[in-house]
Amino acid sequence: MSNRFDIAGTPLDGLIRIERKRLGDERGWFERMFCGDELLGAGWVWPIAQVNRSLTSRRGTVRGMHFQRAPHAEAKFVSCLAGEVFDVAVDLREGSATYGRWHGEILSADNARSLFIPQGFAHGFQTLSENVEMLYFHSKAYAAEAEDGVRPNDPVLAIAWPLPISEMSPRDHGHKLLRERN
Repeated sequence: MSNRFDIAGTPLDGLIRIERKRLGDERGWFERMFCGDELLGAGWVWPIAQVNRSLTSRRGTVRGMHFQRAPHAEAKFVSCLAGEVFDVAVDLREGSATYGRWHGEILSADNARSLFIPQGFAHGFQTLSENVEMLYFHSKAYAAEAEDGVRPNDPVLAIAWPLPISEMSPRDHGHKLLRERN
């Protein structure tokens, strides 16, 4: 049992919601962002290979749906440090009972929630506020030759983005549709 995290499953096997328990008093609070030992039970079994931080300045922006192909497939542990996002993972594991399904969670600086996204999932988010900062822990280092994604506005995925998409990179818009992958 974790004493610093509340760990809960989601409708997609292996995709885990983690809520960080803050310890605080009149001075403020302290929270543990990540602990390999405590997250073993949630399925994180790798050393952290890379840590990344991003800033997205405009509300309604979508980034994603990114993943790395094998042999560079990665697990991610994502958190929102400032602002608020609708964070989404799509199951792309061949043979999975939930292949092609997505699950979204609100991650924010206020709710202290993270997602553990296992290998075989695409990941992305939509900013629900301005000046959103995200923190990512990766099980594998980025490999340009393995970079891939699925289109965030793919009608087959039908991700219910909370806001109209105000911005998306040309790279993300150019990702294949799910039916083009088969």
